[in-house]
Amino acid sequence: MPDPLYQRYQSADRAYQAHADSCGCCTRDIPGCPQGRRLRETFERLQDAYLARLKQRTR
Repeated sequence: MPDPLYQRYQSADRAYQAHADSCGCCTRDIPGCPQGRRLRETFERLQDAYLARLKQRTR
């Protein structure tokens, strides 16, 4: 069964990338509008949580 946290973090990345592709203010790496910042922050928070959990498992 796929890891739900991993799926959520990947989904958040896809949502930000789709937004950045259609937004005139955002790039694929740097959010330039409030919606882009919110989407990017969600992705970063979920990615941090996923990576922290992986790190815990390797100890």
